[in-house]
Amino acid sequence: MSTLTEYFEKTAYQPTYQIGDRVSGKWNKIPFVGTVGNDRNKVNGDPNPEVTIHLDLPIVLTEQVHYVIIVKHKDIKPLVRIE
Repeated sequence: MSTLTEYFEKTAYQPTYQIGDRVSGKWNKIPFVGTVGNDRNKVNGDPNPEVTIHLDLPIVLTEQVHYVIIVKHKDIKPLVRIE
């Protein structure tokens, strides 16, 4: 019989990004740069897990200011260097 640790290592979602990773991408066709806050787990069998991003600069959309956004993995990429 395996331990719970071994079971969850085999069956649980393994995150792609770690807390503090720098990323860039587009959210609602608006480019952004930010820091990963959490690589959220799949919920209800959703094939695309989500990532919580803490933005460097806030985004204003429909008169609301967003400091933290939630995006899919396909919408972001690791930030290598800003020139």
